[in-house]
Amino acid sequence: MEDTRTRIIFATMKAVRQYGLEGVRIQNVSDLAGVTPGALYRYFDSKDQLIVECFTYVDKQAAAIFEHLKLNPLTMVTDPMGAVKSLWLPYFRFWVAHPDETIFYHRFRDGAIFPKYDKSRDVSYFNNFIGMVRIFQTVFPSLKRINQDLLWLHVLTSTVMYAKYVVEGTLPNDQETEDTIFQLLTTGLSGYLKPEKPKKRKRE
Repeated sequence: MEDTRTRIIFATMKAVRQYGLEGVRIQNVSDLAGVTPGALYRYFDSKDQLIVECFTYVDKQAAAIFEHLKLNPLTMVTDPMGAVKSLWLPYFRFWVAHPDETIFYHRFRDGAIFPKYDKSRDVSYFNNFIGMVRIFQTVFPSLKRINQDLLWLHVLTSTVMYAKYVVEGTLPNDQETEDTIFQLLTTGLSGYLKPEKPKKRKRE
């Protein structure tokens, strides 16, 4: 049963890539999944529910990347931008390696369903990533001066956008592209990745 459900989810993302988020039909999905529309409705109540569950599925897959990454506080101090890149690069490469998921994710984020869904969704599966952000804030307190929602929304969603350009062939899939995108996303960030100097005590 779970295999069929997963097959439908992957078929949906492929269909969205082919027909668009608004243009995709249940028949398109069922054809790609190799099931009848009636069988599909045994797993999902509606097209909207199916689309939302596809997003949650791929969002969890992307978040799982951070479960396998480790931060070395010493490296963070000696090479802070290198530490950021060691976290960012696997995330970017995940999207480049999954074209259907990337285009689906990007279209869903820009779609009419997302704003309402975003207000109530559970993002606890990003706890590992959030924990890493807190480590950075501890080592570099000046990071707290930046609006955190804006900062990480910019980094994460822009990463998907650039990955979409790569999978669509607008950008080449090479080292230069990765380096340039990373520089664009982190311009200005290095100024905040400096440990604060201890305050001098005032002479009495």
